[in-house]
Amino acid sequence: MIREQINSVLGKALKNLAKEGFFGGADIGKVMGQGTVSVCKDSVHGDYSSNIAMRLAGAAKKSPVEIAQKIKETLDNLPEAKKIFANTEAVVPGFVNFFLAPGYVWSQTAAILKAGKKFGHTNTGKNKKANVEFVSANPSGQLHVGNGRSAFYGDALANILAAAGYKVEKEYYINDARVSKQIQTLGATALGRGEAYLSPYLKEKIAALQPKLSKIHSETDAGYFLAGQVLKDLKKFVAKDLKIGFDNWMSEEDLYKKRLVMKTYDLLKKKGLVFEKDDAWWLDMSKYNQKDEVLLRSNASPTYFLSDIAYHLDKMKRGYKLIIDIWGADHQGHVPRMKAVMDILGYKGDFDVLICQIVTIKGGKISKREGNIVSLNWLIDEVGVDAARFFYLQNSLSSQMEFDVALAKQKSSDSPVFYVQYAHARIASILRKAKAKKPVAGIPLAVLEHPSEIGLAKELLRLPEAVNDTAADYQTQRICLYATNLATAFHKFYRDCQVITENKELTRARLSLIFAAKIALENTLALLGISAPEKM
Repeated sequence: MIREQINSVLGKALKNLAKEGFFGGADIGKVMGQGTVSVCKDSVHGDYSSNIAMRLAGAAKKSPVEIAQKIKETLDNLPEAKKIFANTEAVVPGFVNFFLAPGYVWSQTAAILKAGKKFGHTNTGKNKKANVEFVSANPSGQLHVGNGRSAFYGDALANILAAAGYKVEKEYYINDARVSKQIQTLGATALGRGEAYLSPYLKEKIAALQPKLSKIHSETDAGYFLAGQVLKDLKKFVAKDLKIGFDNWMSEEDLYKKRLVMKTYDLLKKKGLVFEKDDAWWLDMSKYNQKDEVLLRSNASPTYFLSDIAYHLDKMKRGYKLIIDIWGADHQGHVPRMKAVMDILGYKGDFDVLICQIVTIKGGKISKREGNIVSLNWLIDEVGVDAARFFYLQNSLSSQMEFDVALAKQKSSDSPVFYVQYAHARIASILRKAKAKKPVAGIPLAVLEHPSEIGLAKELLRLPEAVNDTAADYQTQRICLYATNLATAFHKFYRDCQVITENKELTRARLSLIFAAKIALENTLALLGISAPEKM
């Protein structure tokens, strides 16, 4: 990554200054790190910028501007810096700005052509085993538009973590335990003794299964059977329509069959954390600033909380060093107690719970509403899976969102996903016209001098940084923004620079540049789970 290379050169300059005694007792090692170097928002001020001078000012007992100027002077004399930078600046209030050298930019662009599908991949995760659990909707009906947010976010985040070097498994947790009230309530509906969950979809399902349901008398058995049939439809929809491939479909009922739930209860009891009150057995969470929770009811039946603890203990035993749960907004209150539970269980890895905020629908003819629920099937039929994915992912997970159906259906530059995909299709069209099927190695790119050519190349190089940053903070909307910025840079290049010309050397160089752009766009869209069309 360019940012890492800048950090390395900057670190060497600081060490040289420290040896000269310029910083006095300032501890450079404590100051260097994440956030030291960032992309400039305005290219007028450079390609990258560092606030290191302001970070060092207090300990060094010098003004940030003085420190920045000294860093600039030192960098100007470093051979490593001369290879990367065309120019550096020290500016008020103490920033050091870096302008990349065209030769360096073109060498990095050539590296994209060699990397191909691996471009954008990093080794931040160091092959650590990670589990991303998402959707996990109850098997009592179709997925709704709220589930869609978790589905696409979880899939994209898992893709990004994998690109960052984690060994990722995608997981769906099925709430199908026979002892659960949900399954029993579903069974009552299946046998005509209730109306809970009774959507048009479920009515059709029950009617189609009537010959088999008529032979079942137990609400528990009926609920478990119906949940299994609904799950078959969910799996098919998820794989075919949502284009999500889960590595694991984990059944809550299996936790009971393997006695993992009661083994977990015994483990907590051995830790001295279980006590009896009001004819029930509770988990003592007072040491974790959480209210005590029931594990076993008065009839000795386990609570959902106990099975959830067992499920997470099972994840720990499977060796995951990073566990990410993605839950709906109605589970917000469950987060602190599950974090406390992971401490109780002695988990040494990283455990993160991400909450999907509410989704509402704007525009479009919503003719298939089921009560107050809009099915995800309907939305995918309306706008297509690519548009649905991009529109969900371009918003921060922590903010409520309104899905604009009318905009998502547009086939124009007003629609962000169309805008990005059209850039890829346009590149493919140029390459077909030039009859260029693959990049040619060794094409000199230094003949490319137009600002739009250089601007496109610089934008390409930022994908690994976007992947790394997103793997660290889980803000997948950053990848959508990168895709849009890259498409903008390409469209500007296309406007300003004719690719196929009578100048063969220039044509070959520009073809190499758009091959690199095609690679970057394909890889970015793949992270989001969105197709990269050759024609539109």
